[in-house]
Amino acid sequence: MSRAGADAEADAIEALYARGVTDGLPVVPPTRARVARAVAATGRDAGELIALVPPNYGRATVEKIAINAVMAGCRPEYLPVVIAAVEAVCDEAFDLHGVSATTNAPAPLIVINGPVRQALDVNCGAGVFGPGWRANATIGRALRLVCVNLGGAAPGVVSMSTLAHPGRYTYCIGEREEASPWESLGVEHGFAPGQSTVAVLAADAPLGVYDHQSRTPEDLLATIAASLAVVSHHKMTHWGDTLLVLSPEHATVLGDAGWKKPDVRRWLWERLRWPVKDLVPGRDGGGGLPEHVLAKFEDPARETTLIPKFRSPDNIKILVAGGTAGRFSAIVPGWTFAKGSSLVFRPIRTP
Repeated sequence: MSRAGADAEADAIEALYARGVTDGLPVVPPTRARVARAVAATGRDAGELIALVPPNYGRATVEKIAINAVMAGCRPEYLPVVIAAVEAVCDEAFDLHGVSATTNAPAPLIVINGPVRQALDVNCGAGVFGPGWRANATIGRALRLVCVNLGGAAPGVVSMSTLAHPGRYTYCIGEREEASPWESLGVEHGFAPGQSTVAVLAADAPLGVYDHQSRTPEDLLATIAASLAVVSHHKMTHWGDTLLVLSPEHATVLGDAGWKKPDVRRWLWERLRWPVKDLVPGRDGGGGLPEHVLAKFEDPARETTLIPKFRSPDNIKILVAGGTAGRFSAIVPGWTFAKGSSLVFRPIRTP
């Protein structure tokens, strides 16, 4: 590139930042040629409407999604994944309007399943939540830019999160299906093994769980349950969809013992229940059950009815990811204000 061309590119980057259409980091200027290549990679018409993006209900056409994906640094072949993710977050079950405007901290987390992981070199292994992989970094970033530029979720204007978290730059992982003793997250939710899918969840930052000693499912799950117990706070109940991201070594402990995903979910759900009397606000500090729940009991301070941390066992979503060395796993709490956000799936439509 000539000096004049380089200067023009730099000026374009500054102009895009000044317009408020970036995430604060430099973006790739979306030239007509770059956008056209991205649109062509989808095999779809540029003007095809994919979704209306809350809360502003901007029109997410293939071309407009491509513009944001180019700015994020996506290769053209990543566009089908970005489009599927946009479709998913605009599903009412995801509640993008609430996610974009809440004072809480959630960010759309993308989980990729199926053959597209290898085709696009999506990181599913070591450092899966971290940097270094273009597909993960730019696909997640593209979705965030769509939420801001088409949905209007500008930080400090519409998006009023008290703290937010780094996943609002980019939040995208692949499942390490080959290291799992079970069916993948996508297959578990009704998709064929050869189908590539995205799942999206409005999610907080990962909470690491370290357990290097446990060699039985019961011991390992006791560690995980204790960490799940403090999601949001130690007396929070009726929680919704949350991801349990098991490392291959932890998954092997469970799989080798013959445990299936439903067994894991049921064990954790039953372990994570407490009597009403222990959930009264102010008892042993902290918040507790809301008044409308306490009102159901004659004497809450003595009531022994068990209240679960999660609404049902099925709210604990399980997948395998990360490196094969190290007995670490992660809990990724979902956003559960009011009805909350559910894990939403979409197939990836490739040309």
